[in-house]
Amino acid sequence: MKKFINTLKNIWSIDELRKRILFTIMLLLVYRLGVQIVLPGMDANVLDQLAPAATDGLLGMINMFAGGAFSKASIFALGIMPYISASIAMQLAQIAVPQIQKLQKEESGRKKVQMYTRYLTVVVTLFQAIGYISGILRPQYGAAIIDDTFLWQITTVIVLVSGTLFVMWLGEKITDKGIGNGTSLLIMAGIIARFFPLTAQEWASKSGGAGGGMLIFLLEIAIMIAVIMAIVLLSQAVRRIPINYARRMVGASSAKDISGNRDFIPLKVNSAGVMPIIFAQAIMFIPGLFGNSPDAAPWLKSLGDYTSIGYNSIYFFVVIAFTYLYTAIIINPQQMSDDLKRNNAFIPGVKPGSDTANFIGMVLDRITLPGAVFLAIIGIMPGIAALFGVTQGFAQFYGGTSMLIAVQVILDTLQQIESHLLMRHYDGLTDTGRMGGRQSRTTPTQVANG
Repeated sequence: MKKFINTLKNIWSIDELRKRILFTIMLLLVYRLGVQIVLPGMDANVLDQLAPAATDGLLGMINMFAGGAFSKASIFALGIMPYISASIAMQLAQIAVPQIQKLQKEESGRKKVQMYTRYLTVVVTLFQAIGYISGILRPQYGAAIIDDTFLWQITTVIVLVSGTLFVMWLGEKITDKGIGNGTSLLIMAGIIARFFPLTAQEWASKSGGAGGGMLIFLLEIAIMIAVIMAIVLLSQAVRRIPINYARRMVGASSAKDISGNRDFIPLKVNSAGVMPIIFAQAIMFIPGLFGNSPDAAPWLKSLGDYTSIGYNSIYFFVVIAFTYLYTAIIINPQQMSDDLKRNNAFIPGVKPGSDTANFIGMVLDRITLPGAVFLAIIGIMPGIAALFGVTQGFAQFYGGTSMLIAVQVILDTLQQIESHLLMRHYDGLTDTGRMGGRQSRTTPTQVANG
């Protein structure tokens, strides 16, 4: 406890770090305030009495990323999701379009890619805003719409697009002048905001006559903590490939020879991050759409139930497949081999060139399998929790997208705070001086973390 208090004092004593943290908190509060503002032309009191606009399926995932703003018909209803979709599209375009890949290698080129991403965000948001308007024009929401005119529809589309662009601006400002990744922090803020009311709802259900009481509730919390610890281990686990530098000269005026210095390439066990689960969920929503029909076959209906054996079995293998696919997209062993050769470095016992690329690829395949299986298990944990009587909303925090994003964002933010402390010769956030598995070392290539 004393070390924790001293760490907080050290954080507060660093002027730059203190300003960054306060700036981040201020913008997150602005975002959460905007989530509570209902779209013009809609009655908030009537809207609260109606069924939420989205609670399940693909819309439920969008609502989660928007921090509940989607179901509240907020001015931030579309949240940061269009920007994420545009970013993913641009990232995949780098694989198919060599010109975009070349732009990423230069600072000016990266700014152009960022500009293209913003333009694409506007287009995606425009289409999603039109679809959102079509959704809230359904009969069950008629009482909440005060003035259903064409001018109101145009105005609402403009407000939704402007809201998403403002949220995107908040995220970029947090990244530039705050602490942590702004886009990820905005998503995490929405997830955390939903956690406390859903926890209260779970407690209410367990404190009832047949709920099991406090013992069952505490047992659920203990299992959730164990899942969080497992996610932390998955996020931080790395396989270090040792490398040697044949000859390096450091310094300009007084060059210093540090030949034979050893370093390593940290390959993460889960290089794909949370993206495989997001893609797998999007795929599994497709059979659910057809399963809603009354004439649908029983097996097709079961694929729309996230607690069914069929759904979780297919979902399990889809997550593994997407983990391998996304890892192959973001990590290029041949490029890593070329970077090693360019920096006059080599892996001990492995010939430079194709042999090095094959060795890195072999190691990557081996560590990706347990990482993918572990990720798939975490992905199906919400369905398993629901089968054991956990309420639907609270079960989402037993793994899946919500908990993975929250844990990884917290870890990345703590790593940045730790870096500020270590640069000023303070102790790190842990007894060992640095957060395990997240050391920032000079490597031949930077691997994107989903």
